[in-house]
Amino acid sequence: MIYRASSPRARLLSRRSLSHTRHLTRLLSTRASTILNALDLTASSSGTIPGVYDGQWGGSGEIMESVCPATGEVLARVQGASPQELQTALDKSREAFGLFKSVPAPRRGEVLRQIREALAAKRNELGAIVSLEMGKIQTEGVGEVQEFIDIADYAIGLSRMMNGRVVASERPGHSILEVPNPLGVVGVLSAFNFPVAVYGWNLALSFAAGNSTLWKPSPTTPLCSIATIKIVSSVLERNGIPGAVAGLVIGGKDVGEAVVESDNVDMVSFTGSEHVGRQVGKVVQSRFGKVLLELGGNNAVIVMPDADLSLAVPSTFFGAVGTAGQRCTSTRRIYLHRSIAPNFLSKLTGMYKTLKPGDPLDSKTLLGPLHTKAAVGVYTNAVEQLKSVGAEILVGGAPYYSHLTGTHLEGGNYVNPTLAIPPSNLPLSHPIWQTETFAPVVCVRVFDELEEAIESNNGVRQGLSSSLWTRDVRSVGKWLGLGGGKGSDCGIVNVNVGTSGAEIGAAFGGNKSTGWGRESGGDAWKQYVRWSACTINFSDEAPLAQGVSFETSAEASS
Repeated sequence: MIYRASSPRARLLSRRSLSHTRHLTRLLSTRASTILNALDLTASSSGTIPGVYDGQWGGSGEIMESVCPATGEVLARVQGASPQELQTALDKSREAFGLFKSVPAPRRGEVLRQIREALAAKRNELGAIVSLEMGKIQTEGVGEVQEFIDIADYAIGLSRMMNGRVVASERPGHSILEVPNPLGVVGVLSAFNFPVAVYGWNLALSFAAGNSTLWKPSPTTPLCSIATIKIVSSVLERNGIPGAVAGLVIGGKDVGEAVVESDNVDMVSFTGSEHVGRQVGKVVQSRFGKVLLELGGNNAVIVMPDADLSLAVPSTFFGAVGTAGQRCTSTRRIYLHRSIAPNFLSKLTGMYKTLKPGDPLDSKTLLGPLHTKAAVGVYTNAVEQLKSVGAEILVGGAPYYSHLTGTHLEGGNYVNPTLAIPPSNLPLSHPIWQTETFAPVVCVRVFDELEEAIESNNGVRQGLSSSLWTRDVRSVGKWLGLGGGKGSDCGIVNVNVGTSGAEIGAAFGGNKSTGWGRESGGDAWKQYVRWSACTINFSDEAPLAQGVSFETSAEASS
């Protein structure tokens, strides 16, 4: 629950905050307090943790609770940005950019190297806070921090290779240069499901390009962002770089809207729902800013009769239940060739039945909780909708209850991953196929021809990730759309690799209503710079392009 600082409830909370904090400190579980202390996430004398950083820590705005999704315990209360603090952070970000853009790019890369080393030194601790606050299992929490480390490695090298190019001119004695320049202030609005990595993708490239970055994270994962900024800011301070080069403003919807609307922000990178992304895109484009959107995914796996099921089944299993189905690349739809469907489903349901929910901080746990109680409601509604159309529930179909009763996880947001077969006559236009359910609910359909499966894959408005399992090069060619064929229309088109678990080396992003944005590797860095085409005349003539002649009689006679 978020309360405005000016509301009666917020004032009451403020008066009680100190005594409540002492009480909370006594009751906070050892598993939580150990992690918070390791990352210096301790409350101030007011009973809250500051959630604003612009070179110094502050926060006098909305108070929000960080709640552990595995246990339901309140981990901390964080004080977000007031309107004035937000404006100050925006102003300081712009001021910091004015200084930082003149730092040589290789020097920026050296500072990034130090940030990378600082992150690596706290990799396990940061991974633990991701597990504690977001709910990812231990290996995924640590893996997320590794993504930040990996993209920092990438950007360190990139800082010496953010090259323009020389273009041949049609005019004698002329050359054309395409030159990348620092862009300005980049606002990053990240989602709860990757509370560290998505910021890392953006910061690393933005930093190497010479920009300042202002981060507005999800209000439900404030501790992950504060811990990350503490590590980054310590490196900036050692190097004499203004802290507002990597600023932080925690808050609710009003804070996000202010960042999106601000003329001080040259580019907005938004990760979230299609609905909000559409609004963000309109607002930023209305003021002629740059926008990078990473929105919904409704990702499909296609399994051909010649697929190696010993690889396809476990990969699909991870795509479906990893992060409890809360990745933007999680598998939502499975299309099986009729000849292998029974065998595939027998193997897959067998793997589902081995799953048991557990503490994300336990290295043996493979299934953690959903992030919020609201997400449990989304899961429940999706299952009820499947039942209402007569879908066959192969496994799952209800939240976990009895297994957790009497344990410290009893208050957690655990659900039973669900695998279902909707009726074969249910049209692909039905919401069951068209809607991304951000929970571990997967629908299965049988097909006879690859072309039919590709059409089903492409028949949704989202276009993030897709996967084909086959050993037939002809099927691969069709799937990739080689030679102008009709292949997958997604931004990620995999072969014998699942929908989830992308590396940082290639650009990450999707097409259609996923937003067309690209982050991380590849040419994604080119979005974080301002491009200039520079024509240079080093001759004694000044001819016009395309052979245009524009001479006066006086010029002709001179």
